[in-house]
Amino acid sequence: MTVIELFQKLLRFKSVTPDDDGAFDFIEEYLGDTWKCISVDMEGVKNRFYYKKFNDNPQHLCFAGHIDVVPPGKGWEVDPFAADIIDGVITARGTQDMKSGDAAFLYACKHAENFDGTLSILMTSDEEGEGTYGTIKMLEHLREIDFIPQYAVVAEPTCEEVFGDAIKVGRRGSINGYITIKGKQGHAAYPEKCINPVHNFAEVLPKIAGHNLDNGDEYFAPSKMVITDIRGGMEVTNVTPNELKLMFNVRNSTNTTRESVEAFIHEKLKGLEYDFRTTQGSFPFVTNKESKVVKAMEESILKVLGIKTKHSTHGGTSDARYFGSFGIEAIEFGVINDTIHSVGERTTVKEVEGLCKVYEDLIKSF
Repeated sequence: MTVIELFQKLLRFKSVTPDDDGAFDFIEEYLGDTWKCISVDMEGVKNRFYYKKFNDNPQHLCFAGHIDVVPPGKGWEVDPFAADIIDGVITARGTQDMKSGDAAFLYACKHAENFDGTLSILMTSDEEGEGTYGTIKMLEHLREIDFIPQYAVVAEPTCEEVFGDAIKVGRRGSINGYITIKGKQGHAAYPEKCINPVHNFAEVLPKIAGHNLDNGDEYFAPSKMVITDIRGGMEVTNVTPNELKLMFNVRNSTNTTRESVEAFIHEKLKGLEYDFRTTQGSFPFVTNKESKVVKAMEESILKVLGIKTKHSTHGGTSDARYFGSFGIEAIEFGVINDTIHSVGERTTVKEVEGLCKVYEDLIKSF
């Protein structure tokens, strides 16, 4: 079975979150008896950790991914789970995000003849959903049994314009804010008898909307305050609102914390009556550019693809954040990211074959 045949096989599993549709049974059979498997399943989510110890060296490199995909939606010109090749392109749900990466590392690991230490593969069926019972639960279990990897390569699609042009060496965190400005409802004809929260907040809005909370650094752009929703009133013209609600999001670097965001908001809202809370869905992390896994990936991309790759921390969240929170030196590298989650998601045979070759070289040279 070639890497492309493996890729097509994985694409044909209708593994919409959190259903693996039998994919993990196939993967276990594909890897064979030389690979051991740890299963952590809960709340309808399946997590698998396949591993092979080549020798007693404590060095441990883990490839990571998710088998689940988002629903295909409507409007496809082809069957989103047929995975046929047309002019060197495969159009199917999960091609970029991220069964291309899954196929590449599964093939590279299965055919690895030697490695100085332990190779492993961590996969979940719930990355596109809440992720509550996904990768993080497997990592918690690995910590309990003292089997946490030193290094991780998450096979998310990372490239921007040319395959090989970017690896992710970190991710921003995500902080959500919820504010309610209190007022006193009344007749618009008698504004002096009302407390209008819209008027009171109006002068504050320009001071927080789009504000950079830090100056960024070599890894991260500035952490920006992004207003995502504002609403108040009853959609009538003659009644002033009783309250004004707004929400914001900050994709934060390691230079901005949830506590510093809260302090910023409290300072700007002085003199107003309000309720305010925050939540944090993910935390920022960065893997140092001198890390062995960063340097090794740079060298493999240059050797196989002839491209000097760049470091990136852009984008949303991925399961790489969990590896970072466990002290694992994690990076991400995969195919071009331009059609993920869209109708007509696609990638090329050439990219998948190239990704597999990069992973094979990484394993050999690590």
